[in-house]
Amino acid sequence: MKRNSIKIMLMTGILSLFITSSCKRNLILAPNDQLTSVQVFSTAAGYTQAMAKVYGSFALTGNTGGAGSGDIAGIDEGTSDFFRLFWNCQELTTDEAVITYGDPGVQDLHNMVWSASNAISQGLYYRCMYQITLCNNFLQQSTPALLASRGITGADATNIALYAAEARYLRAFQYWVLMDVFGNPPFITETTQIGTVIPPQTTRPALFSYIESELLAIAPLLPAPNKNLYGRADQGAVWALLARMYLNASVYTGTARYNDAITYSLKVINSGAYAMIPNFTNLMLADDNKNSGSVQSGGGSTGEFIFTINYDGNLTQGYGGSQYLTHAPVGGSMPVTKFGISGGYSGSRTTSNIIALFPTPNTTDGSQFPSNGNADTRAEFWYPGQNLVINNVTSFTDGLGVCKFRNVTSTGAAGQSPTFCDVDLPMFRLPELYFIYAEAVLRGGTGGDPVTALGYINLIRTRAYGGSLAGNITAGQLTLQFILDERARELFWEGFRRTDLIRYGLFTNGTYLWPFKGGAKAGAAVPDYRQLFPIPSLDLSANPNLHQNTGY
Repeated sequence: MKRNSIKIMLMTGILSLFITSSCKRNLILAPNDQLTSVQVFSTAAGYTQAMAKVYGSFALTGNTGGAGSGDIAGIDEGTSDFFRLFWNCQELTTDEAVITYGDPGVQDLHNMVWSASNAISQGLYYRCMYQITLCNNFLQQSTPALLASRGITGADATNIALYAAEARYLRAFQYWVLMDVFGNPPFITETTQIGTVIPPQTTRPALFSYIESELLAIAPLLPAPNKNLYGRADQGAVWALLARMYLNASVYTGTARYNDAITYSLKVINSGAYAMIPNFTNLMLADDNKNSGSVQSGGGSTGEFIFTINYDGNLTQGYGGSQYLTHAPVGGSMPVTKFGISGGYSGSRTTSNIIALFPTPNTTDGSQFPSNGNADTRAEFWYPGQNLVINNVTSFTDGLGVCKFRNVTSTGAAGQSPTFCDVDLPMFRLPELYFIYAEAVLRGGTGGDPVTALGYINLIRTRAYGGSLAGNITAGQLTLQFILDERARELFWEGFRRTDLIRYGLFTNGTYLWPFKGGAKAGAAVPDYRQLFPIPSLDLSANPNLHQNTGY
């Protein structure tokens, strides 16, 4: 695997924020970065270029390619993609994933022995701060007074005001990641002039309040759900992030907000802008832009993707994001052509704990790819040649292969490139909002009811069982534990598991174990302070305002 380099195909000059490739989707790409801020922000087109960088930083890692040329210093550029870093922290620390790689810091994640100098968590921290800085810079340059002074008025000024609201959303999203993973990061906004002050440290509850206030403020400024261009933020994305935060509020602030979780999950559900697609196995494919209801996505009908990071095999070439999720799990006897790739990297697999959540499948016949005859079609695992029991985390044949992310279309055609992927990654999709509603109801939230909650869960189950009601559950079966297990079945490998286990009190203690949790084959408890990652030691040395999280 070429994890130490990245090649990004860029166009010279000013890029349009949205480029249509074979009518596939509207792409958000990073622009050429050779212009100064004065030049970039001198015209309305320059603002579009700058906004391209803000969005593009979610999917790309640099502007010129090559080792060492990425946005984040001190980490191999191939590993510095936002979602790859986030996924590693959210999934490799849990029962959902193990990996063979010996890259710096990687094995420490599943063993739960990471330090303040861990390369992966440190990379995520700086990636988030970098993307927040891009948002802040855009907002500093987008005030009405500055626009007027540059002769930008009328429709152009209105469009830039929309960009600014989107930049505030993207900043709020990155602050949510920092709040969830690190708890107490430094805090800067557009009012902070870089280089003039040392960023102060915020607290988790204070950051929660800030993100909440930002999201509530920008919601009226953004288009209605599914009315913005595909891949851009809208009201549905705002409400979804609020619902997710409110579900986890007791962890973030010590105060439960289940009533609000119900309210905002319902705002998404009742908007009428989203509906689950019929076939679960089509969710994470090369043409999954069709899973959005946005007309500009190439779909044009109601879909379940609410906010996405967009990837394109020809134009967003890197070793993170969906490229990582399609290539790293493929090895052994897994057929690379069915994944639309030229070769797998024999890296990530899942554990027996996750397999145990599904009905017993046909474990020997790989021809029934991807569900191997399982009644639950979400069981997209590869059995032939793989061992269910993990004796060695670094041996690819220990642990089951994962087939959820594939660089082929819903018709079976290969993606545009066998090396880089067309698979877009949803940051939010409708079933998560069904789960939020149901869990908040069971936890005592008002404004919802158990009957409706059961109906939402059975919608998910009916789709999972290919339209059959055979998988539906009764009211007595709808428990908090069932919801946790069902979230694992539905949202597997989408970046949720660490947060879910923490909310359920199962991440660190010995109540729930999985293979090699805490570095022990049978699993072992670890100290509770590992519910947060540490502030990187480099930042502690550079910023005297920062204090380390407890335990590190």
